[in-house]
Amino acid sequence: MHDTQARPPEYMRELFKRWRKRPAAEIEADQGIIDPQDPDVNRVSALPESDILRQSDFDIWTEGFLDNATDDATLSLQDVTLPARAAFEVNGIPGLRVFPCLLPPRLQVALLDRLLHRDLSNPAHKTNLNHHHHISYPPKVDDPSPSSFFAADLDMVIYPKDPAIHKPITSAQMLGSKLRWVTLGGQYDWTNKIYPDSEPPPFPDDIAALLKKIFPTVDAQAAIVNFYSPGDTLSVHRDISEASDNSLISISFGCDAIFLVGNEDSINAAAIRLRSGDAIVMSGKSRYAWHGVPKILPGTCPAWLQDWPDIAQRGPYQHWRGWMSKKRINLNVRQLIE
Repeated sequence: MHDTQARPPEYMRELFKRWRKRPAAEIEADQGIIDPQDPDVNRVSALPESDILRQSDFDIWTEGFLDNATDDATLSLQDVTLPARAAFEVNGIPGLRVFPCLLPPRLQVALLDRLLHRDLSNPAHKTNLNHHHHISYPPKVDDPSPSSFFAADLDMVIYPKDPAIHKPITSAQMLGSKLRWVTLGGQYDWTNKIYPDSEPPPFPDDIAALLKKIFPTVDAQAAIVNFYSPGDTLSVHRDISEASDNSLISISFGCDAIFLVGNEDSINAAAIRLRSGDAIVMSGKSRYAWHGVPKILPGTCPAWLQDWPDIAQRGPYQHWRGWMSKKRINLNVRQLIE
């Protein structure tokens, strides 16, 4: 049984501090980073043919998922493709599997639309702001466009529960920098580091079905969607509160990030540069590895994604055109029970 209060190893804390302070130019020149688009063959091992996920399976994965995602923005990306890259496991961290360029652009945009328009607007999915603020949710959660926070009044005030401690914020401030995470399905208690015994809200059916097609061995029952801007970090931690030891799935959108991962000993640790569309699976011994995000690299969001949520450049999201150019979104999925 893992201790939820355990501190990360000293070497991981020191590595995290060093990476957090490094300038972007220095990181660009660092040959020690594992780059999924061109990994050092001495530091990774190619996955067996049977374990490789391919973009060529796109039609199988998205059957039914893109039926309601045929707007101009999604259709405009039909001819945008990512280069084929080999999937691999990181040497010294058994079970840590990296799938570069896995999600095609159309699928990335469709997922962002569901997660950030529909699911963020569902009051059942709590955010970091709910604990201290009274969130005024858009009136509907079934129609993505009018129910989205991105279509709300920019000056809408979100009032604190205790004005002596917290200040009011506007909707523009919420989406600009204050929103850090939203939980889907099982609602994690960050204070006590447990999942409550009460029945959780259902995980979005369509996203769960999509993930099941791509990663058949995992049942998506809970997820944390993290929001990052350059300068933001995710401290070193382990995901050990789930009753299931099934794999964790992590999918990246937007700006590049440095993902730091290591075991209890200081022998094997890795810094991996994750880009939009990359996926990581933490399985086997790596399921409980220490990991964190010490650095978001500004100016690295793909050109075709930078204008999200207004890729079509018209409609209710025009004020937020370019929002994604300064963001990294991470979808981290886990199974709670066997």
